[in-house]
This record gives sequence, structure tokens and C-alpha cells, in this order.
Amino acid sequence: MDAAIAFTSARNPSPARFSSSSASPSSRVPQRLCVCIPWLGRERRLRGLRPQSQVQPPGAMSADASHHDVVVVGAGIVGLTIARHLLLHTPLSVAVADAAVPCSGATGAGQGYIWMSHRTPGSDMWELAARSKQLWEELAAEVDGQGGGGAREKLGWMRTGSLLVGRTSEELATLEERTKALSEAGIHAEFLSASSLHALEPALSVGKDGGAMFLPQDCQIDAFQAVSLIEKTNNSYSSEGRYMEIYNDPAMSLIRSEVTGTVEAVQTSRNILYGRKAIVIASGAWTRSLLHNFLEPALTLDIPVKPRKGHLLVVENFDKVKLNHALMEVGYVDHQVAKSNHTHMASESSEDEPGALSISMTATVDAKGNLVLGSSREFKGFSREVDKSVVKCIWERAGEFFPAMKNVPLDIDHNTQIRIGHRPYMPDGKPVIGFIPDLPNVLIATGHEGNGLTMALGTAEMVTDMILGNPGKVDCSPFSIKHRFS
Repeated sequence: MDAAIAFTSARNPSPARFSSSSASPSSRVPQRLCVCIPWLGRERRLRGLRPQSQVQPPGAMSADASHHDVVVVGAGIVGLTIARHLLLHTPLSVAVADAAVPCSGATGAGQGYIWMSHRTPGSDMWELAARSKQLWEELAAEVDGQGGGGAREKLGWMRTGSLLVGRTSEELATLEERTKALSEAGIHAEFLSASSLHALEPALSVGKDGGAMFLPQDCQIDAFQAVSLIEKTNNSYSSEGRYMEIYNDPAMSLIRSEVTGTVEAVQTSRNILYGRKAIVIASGAWTRSLLHNFLEPALTLDIPVKPRKGHLLVVENFDKVKLNHALMEVGYVDHQVAKSNHTHMASESSEDEPGALSISMTATVDAKGNLVLGSSREFKGFSREVDKSVVKCIWERAGEFFPAMKNVPLDIDHNTQIRIGHRPYMPDGKPVIGFIPDLPNVLIATGHEGNGLTMALGTAEMVTDMILGNPGKVDCSPFSIKHRFS
């Protein structure tokens, strides 16, 4: 699950520039139970598209102006890897701006899946997922070759393998079909009966009718470690004048050239960032509201990305369950399993559709040995309040698969982290990657929902090819904006 991590932040944060050395992953990890406060910078009323002569930064005498080839708005895993790919594979210069800091959005709260087990061969997402996993494998191999702890230390990289598990005869039939399809697509996939599964995971119980699909080549990473490595790579180009990052500085508007009418810069609260070749909007669940304020009323584009709230439970020093692999119940594939009787208590915004809470069992052990349980999905706007009843549902759902947990009371205030956040959800289940038709140098990369970590490197490669006008290694047409939205 990719959700926004629970972070406590100041009520009136001062915009400031940070390098990767000033905000280490350890300083960003929430301690114990974290109750987050909405990031106020993202909720400000933003200004519309303006000609350069009208630029006047709010609350400031003047703005710092800088010139770059590409400006990326959003420092999540997608935005940072776009910058990385441009820096590594082109001579272009890049600036990254964000209203917060890396890992304070969807990136920081996922379970770190780099999986193919819940992908469908031949689907629109298949090629992008497969290419991105290949790029992660290549990066891990490169890091391993550098020594110094290797990919395990620097990426949290673990080849855990994945188990997609089912408990009914219907789910078992689905798993058999999926195993066959993935095997035919060239993925090493094995179907396991209940007895074979028990040999791999003794703590797991799926009943006599249950079983699993096993993908031994699936992996997981730690988002904080991966982001730290990517930031370090990006910042290595700062001395050449090719990279700049500006954090805690929300984007306010796009700026048009008075001569050509094209978009040429991003206005933040403290800076004007000129992008000679392209401006990339990679701001996750906030992209829709950001675009509404960026674009002129005459431009009717509406990309229906919206926040899908999720909870994850991280339990430290838990010795009742020992996992040998990462697990997910088969219902996670369509996010419809185990709807509870939980009632929406918080008010919903006019843009959110009401719906029942969906809980699907996911279980991993992170690089620090913590048990990570998920996951929930619901539409509650940008609410970041911890709902203890949802956490209780996650714990109880896990207990249905792990009998040793059933009689263990959950104390969420002790040795526990609750990760809260918002996946960038798209109704058709596909990310949006492409140029805005009426603004040919403004490109969008968002809507990955729970696939941001998995698909980041493939998305970065795709965006780079789009900016350069090169043929892509993956068909980008399923993700384009043209003819997809009104």
C-alpha cells in the first residue's frame, strides 16, 4: 500500500531549502503512534495561470528566480525518480519543488512491494509494471556491486518472494488461473496447496480448501532508504549546476510567457522556477486541486484523481508470528475483500463518494524486523485522523489468517506505528502520464494509487522519453490524457 505517512508538522512551517543531508530517513520516521496534522501548505488557495508581469510572491518583497531545463512539482518517489532518470540519462538540468519533504506523502507509508503477483498479463498496467520491476532489479544489482552494505543496506532491498493466498475453493480456482497466466507470461510462479503452503509459512492458516500462488522472485524495498539513495544521486549533480531541490515551498501558479503564451515557469511561495523544456506535475493525490488552480477557466481538463485513505499498522518486537515471505490475500487484487460494518463518522467532501471500508490482509516484515500489517481503503477526503476502529479491523483480519494473533490484545499506544495517508486514486485504475493537450510543455505523472513505488522507475523512464521525444520502451497510450478526460 502506498499511503501518506503520518507526520506531525508545525502549524506554520517556514519555507526552506533542504538537501538530502539535512533530512535523513531516520529523522523522518514517525516514532510510536503518530497522529498527523494535515500539511497546511497543500491546502492553501493557489493562484491561476498568469503572465510573467503579474508575478508577485505573497508575503515577500521579491522571489528568487532560477532557470532549469525541467521543473518537477512533487518530491514523492515518482517525482524524485523522474529527476534521477533525467540527470543520469540526459544532459538536462532539473529542479524539484514540494510543499513538504520527501516521504511525507504517499511514498513514506507503503509496504514497499515490488511485486508481479497481483498484476494481470496483457493488461494496460502489465508492461509498465514489468519494465519498472526490471529497472529496480538493475538498480539493486548496481548498488550491490558498489559494496558498503549493498542493496539491503541502501535500499532495504529484500527478495522475500510473494504469496498471494486464498481460503475458499473459488479463490483457489482464481489462484490456479493466475498462476497459469503468469507462467505463460514468463514469470516464475508456483501454485501451492494448503499443505505445501504450510511448509513455507507454518504460522499461516488457510484451511483445507485454501492455497496460494508463490512468486519467489518478487521483492520489497524500504521507501525511506530508497528515497535517501535517490536524493544522494540527484544531489551529486548540484555541484555541476544541474540539480536543485526546494522543499517546504508550495507551488502557487504557472507562469506564461507574454511573448509566446507558453507556460515557462512555476511560481512557488518563495521562488520562480523556469523550465525551458518541460514542467512535470507529479503531486499525487493533490494533483487535481493543484491543476484546478493552475489552469485558466477556459481549459476544461479535469483529471479525476482523488485521495483514497489508508491505514497501515507497524508492530515492533512482535514475536507471536514469524513470516518467511511477504503475503497478501487474493482479494487485495480488486480491493473488495472483507467489507466491515464500520460506518463513516467523519464528514466527506463533495468530491468524495461514500462507500464501505475495505480491508484486505497484507503482511510483511520490514528491513528492521517489524511486522507490517495492512491494509484499508476508503474515501474520506484528505482526513489524516487515526481511526482506531479501522486499525482494530486490520488486526482482526490478520488474526483470521494467523491464529497466534487471535488472543493477543492490540495496544496501539505501545511499540506501534500507525501510517495514515492517501493513495492517488483513478477511477479507471490507471495512472495519468502525459502532456496536457493545450499546454504542450506541461506533463502530468500521477494516479498510481498503490503502485507508486513499484512503477516509479518505469514511469521516470517513460516521462524522460516523452520530454526528449523518443520512442518509449513501454506503450504510453493507455496512460495518456488525450481523449481520456473531458
